[in-house]
Amino acid sequence: MRKIFVSLMLLMGTMSMNAAVSVDRIEPTDWYVGMKDASLQLMVYGKDVRNADVEIDYPGVRVDSVAKLESPNYLLVYLNLEGAKAGEMTLKFKQGKSVKKVKYQLKNREMAGDKRIGFSNEDVLYMLMPDRFANGNPKNDAFKTMRDKTCDRKAPSLRHGGDLEGIRQHLDYFNQLGVTALWFTPVLENDSPNDGKNSTYHGYATTNYYRVDPRFGTNAEYKKLIDEAHQKGLKVVMDMIFNHCGFEHPWVADMPSKDWFNAPEWLLPEYQTPEHLKKIGTVDGARTVNDMYKQTSYKLTPVLDPYASKVDFKETVDGWFVPSMPDLNQRNPHVIKYLIQNSEWWIETVGIDGIRMDTYPYADRDAMALWMKTLDQEYPNFNTVGETWVTEPAYTAAWQKDSKLSEKNSYLKTVMDFAFYDRINSAKKEETDDWWNGMNRIYNVFCYDYLYPNPKSVMAFVENHDTDRFLGEGKDSLALKQALALLLTVNRTPQLYYGTEVLMNGTKSVTDGNVRKDFPGGWTGDQHNAFTAEGRTNAENQMFNWLSNLLHWRQGNEVITKGKQTQFCPQNGVYVIARQYKGKNVMTIINGKNEANELNVSRYAEIIGNAAKATDVTNGRTVLIDKNVKLRPRQTMVLEF
Repeated sequence: MRKIFVSLMLLMGTMSMNAAVSVDRIEPTDWYVGMKDASLQLMVYGKDVRNADVEIDYPGVRVDSVAKLESPNYLLVYLNLEGAKAGEMTLKFKQGKSVKKVKYQLKNREMAGDKRIGFSNEDVLYMLMPDRFANGNPKNDAFKTMRDKTCDRKAPSLRHGGDLEGIRQHLDYFNQLGVTALWFTPVLENDSPNDGKNSTYHGYATTNYYRVDPRFGTNAEYKKLIDEAHQKGLKVVMDMIFNHCGFEHPWVADMPSKDWFNAPEWLLPEYQTPEHLKKIGTVDGARTVNDMYKQTSYKLTPVLDPYASKVDFKETVDGWFVPSMPDLNQRNPHVIKYLIQNSEWWIETVGIDGIRMDTYPYADRDAMALWMKTLDQEYPNFNTVGETWVTEPAYTAAWQKDSKLSEKNSYLKTVMDFAFYDRINSAKKEETDDWWNGMNRIYNVFCYDYLYPNPKSVMAFVENHDTDRFLGEGKDSLALKQALALLLTVNRTPQLYYGTEVLMNGTKSVTDGNVRKDFPGGWTGDQHNAFTAEGRTNAENQMFNWLSNLLHWRQGNEVITKGKQTQFCPQNGVYVIARQYKGKNVMTIINGKNEANELNVSRYAEIIGNAAKATDVTNGRTVLIDKNVKLRPRQTMVLEF
């Protein structure tokens, strides 16, 4: 009997060894020669591919190592491409007598890495959500092959049908407005179901890192959009997420290794039994979590807190953002290599001009620093901005490249100024006194700029897709003009949110979708079209023209992008920030009171000097500055002289 059993085992082993090798996909889908880092990780996926041997016979290419992961269906092949030329190489996967040949393309780069110039403080970024901006191709609104087949503009949190083609068709609009760079929320595939009320229209649940979501378009259409944007002088910033992916990513159904994700225990079969399927207050669509589920605390301070407990730190970085977004373990060297390569692939393949990294401090700090250092070595003039959502300047500054506030260098060039966002949204509700309220809040943010290694590479904003609109449910254009005048003249890299220029408003009191409404006129049949002067209301045209004038004035203006900044403590309700460069001066003047006021010019003599008059660039009028200047309630001036 034992002999029969042994014979059967040997037979089964032989059959397994001689089974046809299966290779369903390889990522990256292709690669580039001439990179400074000659190493290339190939993630090979196919049934039982782990047991295969790998051979490559191509000049300049060698196999450095092969990593066999816990899942039998993954094989990581590490190649060295030093000296390789562009062309088609053949990968041979051998398993017993079975051989699978796969063609793999090596391409020439369009340009050297140091030729790629990222966004800077010379730009103004315009952030938009592709699903909510314009629908240029209704044929891609829904696909029967995808889990979410719904497109319903009446539902604020379902897909509305906006796409890349819609953006491409309105590139001239961005030029008319005067912005110089476009930041889209993520465009990669989000093949997740909806629960009837919510969907992943926002793009932050990636299910394929190498494919644009078909409802937005194709990879080729993405590149076409970027190429045409470049022709019109516009840069494109790509939104990426290294902290998590979407639950429907193939990695979840077939985990490459037990440490590919942080805290995946709740997904194991032994915890799917009735006694473990207990609600802990979190239900994400149809997905009910059990008592093994680990949620992030959303508190980012433990990452830098010198007194942080281990449990607090672990909850922040290892807990899941939501149950539908598995938390990737960047401490796994295979995971971070995959993600680093993916960012390089998109730079090379479609020519993006920058990256905005979502939920930056939630990911492993050392791994993210490795990513930034790798990108900086390959693309020294590229730029990445990280979302660092804490409203204290000291926290944000510690994340910037070369910060002396941190024992670890993040190599992250640009950080997001949540302190400015927080203070300006408080100041708009208050009158400015001589101490703490109103514009004093802004003064008390900028006075800590000594904490930043590079203040001009701090991205400031007054609203975005995760916040209430600056206008709330109102239309207070005076407060909005004050906020935007500061945003566009201070020592920062400014970012606008789509629709601000036409007074789009809304709050998150019911749903995030209320601050992510469709841009008027982006859909055929829209009765209100804010893309044209004829379609806008008088109030919308006034706001659009005021902002457009300021944006065009800012373009190429070295006083704003290179000038020394001087701010004055608010006095008598008036706040002044000045910029000076090569004998030219700009003064941004904010009346923080709801009543008529006066600018005491003698107090600003160090800036005004002997100048007698200036031009208010917000309206083109001449202003005499050799005597006190009368100010209307909540008036904003940007004086140039």
